[in-house]
Formats: sequence, C-alpha cells, structure tokens
Amino acid sequence: MSQRDAEKELAYLHDLYVAPDWGERFAELIDEHVTLPKEGAALYVAAGTGGHALALQERAGKDVTFIGMDESEERLALARAKSAAAKLGAQTEFRVTQLEALDFEDDQFALVVGDASLVAPERLPEILAEMVRVAAPGGTVALNLPTASSFGEFFSIYWEALSNIDLLAEAPLVEHLITELPTITDIEQLATREGLNEVQSWTNIEEFDYASGTEFLNAPLVKDFLLRRWFEPIANEEIHARVLAEIKRIIDEERHDGEFALSIKATLVVGQKVI
Repeated sequence: MSQRDAEKELAYLHDLYVAPDWGERFAELIDEHVTLPKEGAALYVAAGTGGHALALQERAGKDVTFIGMDESEERLALARAKSAAAKLGAQTEFRVTQLEALDFEDDQFALVVGDASLVAPERLPEILAEMVRVAAPGGTVALNLPTASSFGEFFSIYWEALSNIDLLAEAPLVEHLITELPTITDIEQLATREGLNEVQSWTNIEEFDYASGTEFLNAPLVKDFLLRRWFEPIANEEIHARVLAEIKRIIDEERHDGEFALSIKATLVVGQKVI
C-alpha cells in the first residue's frame, strides 16, 4: 500500500470509528462550556474530518465563518465533502497546516478551538502559543486534551508485559508515557503563560470498554492511533508482536470474563486573550 493510500485509509478510520466516539467525548466539553461568537471568524485547529467544526458553524449561524485546519489533507478532503453536502461552502473552509505554525497573521479570530486529544503532549506548548497568537484580543481560546492519569490501566499492563518477557530495559518508555501527560494545573498554567486570562478548565472521566484483549488491540482507535505512538520506539517487529501478545494475555487473564475499561480524563481549558 502506498503512503497516500495508507493516509486515506487512516482518514476513513478516523471518520468512521474515532470521531464518532472518542472525538464526541471531547466535543461535548466544548459544546457545553464554550460560547460561540455572534459574528466574525472562528478557527478550528486539528479539525480532523470536520464533523465538529461544521456542527459549531451551523450553531453559530451565517454571520460566523469557520476555518478548519489539520495536518492531514486526506482528512480535510472528507471535511470538504461534508461541507459541500451541507451547503456550508460560504461559511466554512478547510486548509492543511502544521499545527505549530498556523498560516495566519496575528489577532485574527474571535474564537480559536483546538483538539489536542490525539496530539503528542510535547507539542502542546507550541500549538497553544500559535492558537493564542492568531486569536483576536479579547477572543476565546479553547483547547481539549487528555490529562494526567489517563490510560492508567493500559500503561500498567504495558509495563507488566515488558517485565514478563524480559524487556524491562524498555520500561522507561512506559514511565515517559505516564509522566508526559500534563496535569490540569499544568495546562492551566501553560494557558496563563501564553497570554490568556480568566482561565478555566473542566474535566470528564470517560471510559472505553472492550470485551476482550483481542477486541481492545484491534479497535481502530487503539490499533491505528493510540498504539502507533505508544509503540513507536519499539522498532523490532518480532519484539512488537511479543509485547502485543503478552498484553492480550494479561488483559484476558485479569478481566475475568468482564470488560476491559480504558479510562481517560478528558479536559478542556478555556481562556480569553489579553487585550
């Protein structure tokens, strides 16, 4: 499969399996706590396949235009198709961009929303800095992300699997995955340092349930998105397969015919750009 075909497949998987479940958990926080502007321009950073950006635009009305930005042209192709089907072409636009280098001048948008739910935590400071930069003075900036203690059940099993197959030399990888997730205080302080005031945050505990280790490891959210990053440092395919097999065994042994729950702390931080 070519790289382009692989990216197209990932875009479809994201649209079919990730956005309707994972994405909606984070979108609900934005829907509940973010006030949409009555007019002007809004920006959605990491808009994915566009479903939530389009829903926000429809709620905001004809006096608000939404621009969706993402790093995947394949995802944005799906977003543009949705926009055309909903006849929202005049109010929406989707563009490819690097999230740490948004292609806009300063002080442009009344609202900037960012979805960092599947973004590596080390990228957050630069992404949030860019979001604040392009927001208009007094404008709202809102970022969602998983915070510390998310994925704890899996990380514990991951460490145990490495230990069981004599790969404890790789344990620092798991420790890094645990400690890199920012606390709620961390992300609030980051928002303040980047130039936001009236900073507030909200967190929901969310669970994703799987009937077996096989179902967990084969779920598109896990297999094609989360595990890609969590397993990235393990380059050897044979070792990769051994770790996966041991993770499956541990999950099936420990769940005792019940479901395996992957829990996250879905967090939204919101602030106003200093005038």
